[in-house]
Amino acid sequence: QVQLVESGGGFVQAGGSLRLSCAASGSIFSINAMGWYRQAPGKQRELVAIITSGGSTNYADSVKGRFTISRDNAKNTVYLQMNSLEPEDTAVYRCNADFAYYGPYWGKGTQVTVSS
Repeated sequence: QVQLVESGGGFVQAGGSLRLSCAASGSIFSINAMGWYRQAPGKQRELVAIITSGGSTNYADSVKGRFTISRDNAKNTVYLQMNSLEPEDTAVYRCNADFAYYGPYWGKGTQVTVSS
């Protein structure tokens, strides 16, 4: 079995920064793509950023230039550096990883709240 555990969420004022981490653990063979998704109250879940095992990235238009996704394959960890945060970024952020053999898994999520 494998699991994902997020950390780094919190409360920040507009214009501030936060760094989210998501660590994978368990009997891991390899991890393909890893990504961050978010869901605000009353809204559908949306992709924020994704990174392949080779390091290719893709971002939602709303976060381009402000957020950076990265990963440390040796630590089986993916990060999301969030700068210039806006109240519209307030949401529960969840990590997703596509594990070889096991398939996609989700973390439980971490709350990010940005005040105006």
